[in-house]
Amino acid sequence: MNNQPALSKSLKVYQIVFLGLAWMTPMIFFTVYGVAYDAAGGQMVLAYLIAFLAIFFTAYSYSRMVKAYPIAGSAYTYTKKAIHPRLGFLVGWALLLDYIFSPIIAILTFGIFMHTEFPSIPVYVWVIVMNIILALVNIVGIKSVARISGISVVVQILFISLFCLFIIKDIATGQASSSTLFSLHPFLASDVPFTTIFSGAALICFCFLGFDAVTTMAEETIQPERTIPKAIFLIVCIAAVMYIAISYFTQIAYPGFTFTNPDNAAYTLVKLVGGNLLSSLFITVLIIATFTQGVSSVTSVTRFLYALGRESVLPQKVFSYIHPTFKTPVVNILLVTAFSFLGMFIDLNTAVTFVSFGALTAFTFVNLSVIAHFYIKLKKRSFTETILYLIFPLIGAAFIGWLLTLLNKDTLLIGVAWLTVGFLYLFVKSRLSAPFVKRDRSKVTVPEK
Repeated sequence: MNNQPALSKSLKVYQIVFLGLAWMTPMIFFTVYGVAYDAAGGQMVLAYLIAFLAIFFTAYSYSRMVKAYPIAGSAYTYTKKAIHPRLGFLVGWALLLDYIFSPIIAILTFGIFMHTEFPSIPVYVWVIVMNIILALVNIVGIKSVARISGISVVVQILFISLFCLFIIKDIATGQASSSTLFSLHPFLASDVPFTTIFSGAALICFCFLGFDAVTTMAEETIQPERTIPKAIFLIVCIAAVMYIAISYFTQIAYPGFTFTNPDNAAYTLVKLVGGNLLSSLFITVLIIATFTQGVSSVTSVTRFLYALGRESVLPQKVFSYIHPTFKTPVVNILLVTAFSFLGMFIDLNTAVTFVSFGALTAFTFVNLSVIAHFYIKLKKRSFTETILYLIFPLIGAAFIGWLLTLLNKDTLLIGVAWLTVGFLYLFVKSRLSAPFVKRDRSKVTVPEK
């Protein structure tokens, strides 16, 4: 009988939604606003719509696979079970880039904004403080994480609503370029090439990352087969409504908006909309958002490492350990915390590069896993099932795969190099384990009674 402590099942739909939105961080719209605006040629509404369509089909595939395999592991588990264990490992290895660098993004962003508010304190000090706090919160338990995430998400949604209300006021009082709230102009490409808009969509997909992370908490969720799929669609749809609404209102109200520095373009926009009061509130809310994104990111990556450890892909005794009192993977949390100190030495662009490649690669194979599991293995091939288990996931795989190719060359080279390291690790691990298995079999003995 196995007396190993297990993850505690306590999460409900609304808690999963808050965790996913907190990991996603709705305020990420403002963080990447300038870069996304340049990449999409100013056509933010169309870029977000395209990204939403690509993500929606992938979210559908995640909802199917979590019903088939309601266990921690996400894309790694789905690819391993549906297609092949070795391919599953490589997908998991790619996904590890997404998960393990996400806390670093949150920590760096937090440090940068705190340094902006308190210039006398270096960024690395905030990185150290943030790391320690994230570790403590995650060690205490998943319920505390859910509560913190819920408060943060509510604050972010309230700010976004306030921001949109300020724009509506400007339109209603004639202070904006548009005198009407309803316009088709943001949905028209005008003279911007579609290739530019799609390139913007590839970058904007980063804003939706988070819905997939909740699948790593399947074993801590009540009735995960029903709860996780419902939460996934709620997360994606809520995020899409917020992002598209902000893009729509800003595009019709301030079509001639310009900025000099993409990194702080959002601050310039917020100040234009609401003056010093709204811009001060913006900084406060953004700091809160990055903190809770870090909390949720650490939660996700530690559960993913737990799944890899339990499968003996990584050393089992280390990565599958659950603390008997807190019921959390304490060793994983401490390891991730140690790794996140890299935030003192790398820049934000490097971390985002790792996350983008890992996430889009994993998304592509989750779509393909639906086809392999339902359409090929289970032979679900009626007319309706062909649409659900072949056409939909094919659209998702093609869409995401194409967006993956639109990432810059350096990103793709780094991603391929990381996959090569993973392949070599898998090769060496399989070669080293074979002799031991053979030797153990030759020395099987029956213990004396």
